Amino acid sequence: MITIRNITANETYPVRHSVLRKGQPFTSCCFEGDELNTTKHYGLFENDALQGIISLYENANRQFEATNQIQIRGMAVLEHNQGKGFGKELVQYCENLLTESDCQLIWFNARENAIGFYQKLGYNIHGDAFDIEGIGKHYVMLKKLRI
Repeated sequence: MITIRNITANETYPVRHSVLRKGQPFTSCCFEGDELNTTKHYGLFENDALQGIISLYENANRQFEATNQIQIRGMAVLEHNQGKGFGKELVQYCENLLTESDCQLIWFNARENAIGFYQKLGYNIHGDAFDIEGIGKHYVMLKKLRI
């Protein structure tokens, strides 16, 4: 049985570390803004075992005119469950939540190898690639929820 529910920032760290920060210090999994009241963390559970995570931050990107923006960070699914649609479920769950709010735009920095995944979900690349030291090439991607 698959469920998605709110989790704490601390609960995201083991998944972030194993998928997004492999080989780096565990402290690299703690992102600025994790503990803000406005930041929301969600976990996808299969039979009560955490398999994937996503975090939503109230963070405006100056490249976009939308006033109510949400940034996705730390979206990850444990490697042995990738390709099962868990990532899609997490993203769509958050989109549904944000559609019911006043959010106008979702944006994030996507790893180069995840571009195709996000494009299938309706996200578009904005601008040129850039490098995040120690992690690799990224692109800003976005989806407008409201015009």
